[in-house]
Amino acid sequence: MNVRVRFAPSPTGHLHVGSMRVALFNWLFARHHGGTFLLRVEDTDQARSTQEYTDSILKALEWVGMTSDEPVVLQTNNIARHHALIDQLLREGKAYKCYCSPEDIERRLLAGQFGKKYDKYCRTCAEQSPDKPYVVRFKIPETSFRITFHDLVLGDITIDSDQLDDFIIARSDGMPIYNFVVVADDIAMNVTHVIRGQDHISNTPKQLLLYQALGHAVPAFAHLPMILGKSGKLLSKRDAATAVFDYKDMGVLPEALLNYLARLSWAHGNQEIFTVQELIADFSLEHVGKSSAIFDVEKLWWINGEHIKRSTPQYLHEVIVRDIDPTLDTTLSSCSKEQILQTVALYQPRAHTLVMLRDELYTLLRQPVYDSMVLQTITPDVMECLKEIVKRLSALEWSAQVLEAAIKQATKDYHLSLGPVAHALRIAITGKPAGAGVFAMLVILGQQESIRRIGQLF
Repeated sequence: MNVRVRFAPSPTGHLHVGSMRVALFNWLFARHHGGTFLLRVEDTDQARSTQEYTDSILKALEWVGMTSDEPVVLQTNNIARHHALIDQLLREGKAYKCYCSPEDIERRLLAGQFGKKYDKYCRTCAEQSPDKPYVVRFKIPETSFRITFHDLVLGDITIDSDQLDDFIIARSDGMPIYNFVVVADDIAMNVTHVIRGQDHISNTPKQLLLYQALGHAVPAFAHLPMILGKSGKLLSKRDAATAVFDYKDMGVLPEALLNYLARLSWAHGNQEIFTVQELIADFSLEHVGKSSAIFDVEKLWWINGEHIKRSTPQYLHEVIVRDIDPTLDTTLSSCSKEQILQTVALYQPRAHTLVMLRDELYTLLRQPVYDSMVLQTITPDVMECLKEIVKRLSALEWSAQVLEAAIKQATKDYHLSLGPVAHALRIAITGKPAGAGVFAMLVILGQQESIRRIGQLF
């Protein structure tokens, strides 16, 4: 079978990380099986859908490298076909026009004439009212039966038809309803597997009946566990940022975000860190768990840090400029490309985000700002030692090994320990009392700039 899956977001907001996880599982499934990944923008809610959100969603997917293998489908472009299929169901007696107003139904409900379901009043009523607004309802077979489908994650699921009523497939304004258009569009796109969140399970029985009524083979279904916050409720902004681009702005690598989202309810042995190619090679729905996943931001930072460690300085520099700070190279124009890459390499083992890495670039490569309170932590005897170090540095070969030997000898000559002197040197170099190794920073800055900065303290 040629696997064809789709991700179908509604452009009523920016792409949520939970939706990104759904898109990711669809994309990985398609890539693993050599299939096709499709995008369909479900924009029929015209009151809430905007072009801004459509563009934002597509850009977020492009950022992580998940673009559609075929032209993106806009659901509103399919309305004519939706109407044609609804007319077909009406002609075949599989749907009917319902002229009951919401007030009529509510009145009969309060009178206790039927339960919580629609009482099918218009199903058998011969009266037609051309000038009266109507909805179109799908006919549920009269005889009770069970609807069973095999979920590729959850196993067999069975629902009694008695739980369903003659549900609406088109509103009174003529606009088709979600459950109908999803089926119609999945048929048109030849979707073979529907992979989506467990919040859609209640829609599946209705959609199965629609597939049958339209005479089309039913795709395979897989319903993914929900993502919860630490509160145990659905992930919201109270727990963590929810928009994909929030994490881009905070300095998360796209491949790290995919790695983290893939590990929410899916596992491959005890492996935690995956490249995108490893995710594609190892992914299977059989290893997706049934229980809800907890979104842990600290775990995301750790995974992001691991990806930063394993990346090349060149790549990290490119992503920082692309995603975090387009002006970085201009701001650091006095520094060479080699100095920038050396600084990236120096700090990447300790950075959890690209923002942290960018900030460390500025800390070392820009002119430091000295805080008077920090300067007061340098004692007079250490200051005298720094003056001697400047003299000795002027005549040295500029390498970490030589610098370390010379500075250690100076501290020994002044009967000091290395700690206070290294502390003072960091302040001179960066304006901060803590940071990376002093000798490595001196090498990156070079002889002239290092001596100049240390001399600023005198």
